[in-house]
Amino acid sequence: MTMVVAAEPPPLAADAAGVFRVGNSRVTLDTVVGAFCDGATAEDIAEQYPAISLGQVYAVIAYYLAHTAEVNDHLQACERRAAEVRAANERVFEPAGIHARLIARRVGQGPA
Repeated sequence: MTMVVAAEPPPLAADAAGVFRVGNSRVTLDTVVGAFCDGATAEDIAEQYPAISLGQVYAVIAYYLAHTAEVNDHLQACERRAAEVRAANERVFEPAGIHARLIARRVGQGPA
């Protein structure tokens, strides 16, 4: 039997919102990269996210290590966009006192 070595693309696909997910799971690229950068091993990550395989985790980490600058740029752009959306929402919906308002609303309506 002859072994055939072929390059495989990373198991990443962008969803409709442009978020990169691992395989067909809901686990995101930034989740795997963040855990890896925080010191988690591939085994730790696969154990924490059973929807993705150990091979997929290693493939995502390998992709990250080969394209660190591009992935970091992408993740930073996503963080900036999230901050912009959060700020826009806070301008429309005042965050100060939200917990108290939600509790008051719950009390006013009785048991849910």
